[in-house]
Parts: sequence; structure tokens; C-alpha cells
Amino acid sequence: MIAKHVAMKSVKKSDFAELVKYMTDEQEKNERVGFVSVTNCQSDRPDAAVLEIINTQGKNTRAESDKTFHLVVSFRAGERPDDAVLKEIEAKLCDGLGYGEHQRVSVVHHDTDNLHIHLAINKIHPTRYTILDPYYSHKVLGQLCGKLEQEYGLAQDNHKANKVGSENRAFDMEHHAGVESLLGWIKRECLDQIQAATSWAEIHRAMQENGLELKERGNGLVITNQDGLMVKASSVARELSKGKLEAKFGAFAPSSYTDAERPKRSYEARPVRSRIDTTLLFTRYKTEQQGMGANRTREWKITRDHKNRLIEEATRSAKLKRAATKLLGNSREEKKLLYSLTSTALRNKIKNINEQYRQDKETLFKKYQPQQWADWLRRKATAGDTEALAALRARESAQGLKGNVVGAGGDQRMKSAVKASQDSVTKKGTIIYRVGASAIRDDGDKLKVSREANKEGLDAALRMAMERYGNHITVNGTDDFKERIVRAAVSANSQVTFADAALERRRQSLLSSNNQPENKHDSPNERGRRAGSGISGVGSAGAATSRTADSVNNGINRFGFPSKPNIGRVGTAPPPEARNGLRNLSNVPVVCITSGSEMLLPGNVPYHLEQQGTQPDNELRRNISGPRSVTAGLAAADSYIAEREKTRLKVLDIPKHTRYNYVKDGATAFAGTRQVDGQILALLKRKEEVMVLPIDDATARRLKRIAVGDTVTVTADGSIKTKGRSR
Repeated sequence: MIAKHVAMKSVKKSDFAELVKYMTDEQEKNERVGFVSVTNCQSDRPDAAVLEIINTQGKNTRAESDKTFHLVVSFRAGERPDDAVLKEIEAKLCDGLGYGEHQRVSVVHHDTDNLHIHLAINKIHPTRYTILDPYYSHKVLGQLCGKLEQEYGLAQDNHKANKVGSENRAFDMEHHAGVESLLGWIKRECLDQIQAATSWAEIHRAMQENGLELKERGNGLVITNQDGLMVKASSVARELSKGKLEAKFGAFAPSSYTDAERPKRSYEARPVRSRIDTTLLFTRYKTEQQGMGANRTREWKITRDHKNRLIEEATRSAKLKRAATKLLGNSREEKKLLYSLTSTALRNKIKNINEQYRQDKETLFKKYQPQQWADWLRRKATAGDTEALAALRARESAQGLKGNVVGAGGDQRMKSAVKASQDSVTKKGTIIYRVGASAIRDDGDKLKVSREANKEGLDAALRMAMERYGNHITVNGTDDFKERIVRAAVSANSQVTFADAALERRRQSLLSSNNQPENKHDSPNERGRRAGSGISGVGSAGAATSRTADSVNNGINRFGFPSKPNIGRVGTAPPPEARNGLRNLSNVPVVCITSGSEMLLPGNVPYHLEQQGTQPDNELRRNISGPRSVTAGLAAADSYIAEREKTRLKVLDIPKHTRYNYVKDGATAFAGTRQVDGQILALLKRKEEVMVLPIDDATARRLKRIAVGDTVTVTADGSIKTKGRSR
């Protein structure tokens, strides 16, 4: 995880509203904006919060620096924490910077290879109206990121700065624009030659051969090229600072070489190193960029002339109407009314013409907007240019998808076109497809369900993998993801095989379980026990995890004996030919049930029924005291926990609520009691977490005698001990 402050050097360009507009702009993509959060504002709507924050910034008239703190938090490729974790990370970063009480708007973006959060923070305090500029914010952010990575189990990054500011800016330019910087070119091409010089003359000679020049600027030295670009000499290497060079060679001596001497080579903006040759593609890019200004000016003139012509025609038409009105023999009041209607119609028409011109102008400038090399490649790849897509994927920074992915099981390649709708293309060449509520990412070798990995998304990913790689595929990721992919393949009856032998055995196991005769001939009791209790059968998740794939595949049950189809007892169910048909009453065969009476289990109740159980018949009886009454309140505890967790996403002061676990005894702090659906719940606080425990009436009366914050002890069976007494 990396957190970076995006500084705004020019105060005139600092605009909180424009920043929030960029953050919440969908940019004609479905897979861009995630959850939007507003903190410490009166309204949860971003537009209303922007007005409130701008008014707050206006209260401080003395501050001359930027009043907006733009923070970007980026995660490793493949890491996608849920919204609750992202909200906690955002809150802890702001608290660490001192912005815990400040107003902010946070937006999560999903349109790149790395999930990231944009935070627009108001530096002006909402009540004191003082400005806060964190001291050495990059060091504080590095320390906070290190702690959060350990706390939430994220991949650890290096947060110690080992480069100066200019080096970081050059690296960012190469990474985002895809073009080699002057600083990077000097380091890679001629730094060794410059460092090998033993005098000022040799240094100037090395500079001249590479089309560079070493000059004095202020109190230091700069290196410039023939186009006027310059970098600090100390940014290239610390040994090239003015102080160290003068200590080695004496006072600085200017270069004696003239411009007439032609260098052997010189810096030219070229694409960064790639695994393929992009020379022809970069030539196309430069040609389009050079002619872009002239084309934009020409089309802009055509659009402007068209607007002026429409206004002239509207004015001429209005003039003719006024002349016709003057020749009419109507009264003065009637002519005055006609003149007014003509003027109103002319104003509305001119307004519509100017509005259309404004829209055409915006479209024109967006069409001919200058683009960096990486942005141009992404636009061409989105339009279907395969060469541009290959160039994006061949960049050194593009390392492919990680995590829960589906790929080819052999040397198969695309067999047919992908039928999902394309949403966008990232700078690393990852195509994002949108399928319902899910997003599927494709890097050319693997597929990944990145958001809302529901059944629909898994089915779509499986179909796309079969269309692209054939029927033999590989699955990598967590055990849960592999199990869900296998179940999706079985439920869809897909003709797919897995390269992993264990997954293939699991798929065959599920297929054989679905096709076993016991699903057709067993009794209602057996079907109810399978569906409700999870003892056996495919429909039980517990059975799926308790039996290994090898034992199922070899026909051995979970007790170690050969498994046989359970056909049930004779006479307890109608024969197969008499089932599932519409018959008259006289045609229904009589079945004799010689065994004990049957009863409906919870598993026999269809899920679509509103009432899943029977009503209690002991309403006049008192509740039974003791630990067993706690089990009856688990539903109430879960309901209360769900309500608290939902509210915690909006109110950061609410601690995390969980159900109390009965693993071992432990001392906790009493935090009060709550009553939900007639059930009394005890709140026990341990560290920063509140645990919810259902209790009986006697325990509730006993807890009323102690104060909030007192220490209580909970035994392994759920009993609460207070001051040496337990109940």
C-alpha cells in the first residue's frame, strides 16, 4: 500500500469543486467509481458537501497556500479490500495526519490495475478555521502505511525514501506517460562516462558527445540538452554536485565547446523499454500529435463559421417578421405584442445556437486533446487496435493479473470473440469487461473476476475462458475461489476440464453426486435430512467439505466402507412411475407406511415460504434460565450486530461489534445491556471490539448492579461472573 500527497504548486489551480468533480466523474465507464464517502459534513451528498467545504475555506482569509490536501492511497495489484476495510484505512490515515476532525470527500476508483482511493481533504478546520499543513507528511504516511499493512494483512512495500524529489517526478513521468525522461536517459546512457572524467575538460567533453551541457545555475549546477530541458546535476548523481566537483577539480570552468560541433548522440523522447519493437507505432503517434493542432484549428473555424451563419439567418428572419408586423393594419397594442414575441423567439434561438456551439467546441477539443504516449496507446487499444494493445502489455511495468484468476491449461489461444461488453483498457493493457454487476479483467493470458464475484460473474468468466482458451483451463487463487469455479462449472453443465488434478477430481465428484440414483428414489425423510442438516448429499456445504475428492471418486463413503445408493425403505414413498403427475383421486395408489410416524424437518420447508418454522405452543410458560437460553438469542444478537456494523460505516466512533466466542475464559469490560426482539443482550468490550452475548433475565438483573466499565469474567459455557459470584 502506498499513500502519496499530490501537491498543488499553483494556488490558482487549487479548486476543491473541480477535484471532487474529477473524482466522481464516471468518464463514460461502468467500472470506475466505487463507493463515495463524505465525512464531517452536514450532508452525505458530495455536491452539498462541496458547497459546505468551499464556504468553510472562505472563512480563512489569511492563508495564502493551498487549502486542499489531495491524498491518493494505492494498493498492490490483486489486493481488493472490501469497503469497510477501505473506510477504516482512510480514517486512520487522516487521524495520523491530524485531519480526523476535518471535512473530506473520499472516492474509490476501480478503472486501473491498482485499486486506489482519492481523498479530497479540507485543510481548514470546520470550527476553528485554522489551516493545517502536516510536517513532512511523506514520512508520516510511510509510517502509517507500514502499520496498516501489518494490521490488515496487506503486502508490504518499502516506505523509506531513497530518491530525491526530482528523481521521483522523473520516475512518475516514465511510469504514467510511458516516455523516457531526460534524467533517466542520462543515468542509463552516459552516467558512467561522466563519472569517469578526471577534469572539467573531460566532463564537458563527455557532455558534448551526448548533446548535453553543464552550466551554473544559482548556487549549483544543471545539465541541459539542445531543446532547453534541464535537470539538476546532483539529481543525476550525488557525486555531480557543485561542491563535490569543485573539491575534486577546483573552481568551476565553463565549457569551451561550440554549438557547431555535432554530438555523437542526443536525448530524444522515446518510449520506455519494452519487450517488443514500438518504433513504427511511435512514429504514428508523433505524426498524429504534430498534425493535431492544425486539424483542431481548421475544424474549430468551420464550427465557428457555422454558428455565425445560423445567428445571421435567425436575425434576418426576425427582421422580416418585424417588417411584416409593421405593414399589418392592427392596433398599436397588437403590434407591440407581436414585436415582443419576435424578440423573445430570436433570443431563445440565439441561446440554443450558442449552447450547441459550446457542446460542439467541447467535443472538438476533447477529440484533438494532446495525449501522452501511454494515453494514446490506451485510446487506440480501446478502439480495437491490436498493435497498441500489444505495446501496452509489453511494457516492463505490466506484470499480469494476480490472485483469483482463470487461464489456459495448455497452448490454446483465442477461439472466438469475447461476447461481453468492453468497458475500458488500463495502461498495462488489461481489458475490463462488464457483465451485469461483475467486472472481468483480461490481460491476454488470464481472466479475473475483480468485483462482485457472484454466480453470474463466475459463470461469465468461465464461458469467456472456454471461448478464449478452450475446454482445458487452469484456476489459481484461494481454495474458496477454486471451489466456487468448480461448482459453477458443474451447475452450468459446462464441458470443461481442469488442469489441476484435484480440481478435476472434485468436478467429477460433484457430477457423480448429482447423477446418483439416491436423489431420485430416497424417502422424503432422507431428502429432508440431507437438505436441512447437511449430513450427506451434494446440497450440503458441510458434506462437500467433510469428504475428500479422492474418497468420493473411489466410491468410499466417509466411514471407510464401499458406498451404495440409498434407495430407502420399501413402502415409505410412492413408486417412481406414480410421482409428479396430475391424477384423479381414484388413480392415486395407496401407500402403506408401517414404520413410525413421519415429521417435517426444517429442511423440508421450501425456501420461498414466508414462515420457515412453527409457532411456539408454550406462550404461557416462563423462559428457562441458564446457559441454554443464550442459544435462543443468537438471532437477536446477529440482528443487533448487523445494525451496528451498518451504522459504523457512517459513524467512525462506533467500535466493531461481533458475537462473543466461547473459546476460553477471559476478563472483559462491561459496556451495558440491550434488548432486541424480547431478548436481552450483554455488551462486553475487549480492546477496541464490542462482543455481544445473549443472557437470561437473572443475569440481566445481576448486571444492573454493576457500572459500565467494570470488569466481568465470561466462562467457556457463556456464564458471567461478577465480584466472585456467577449464575
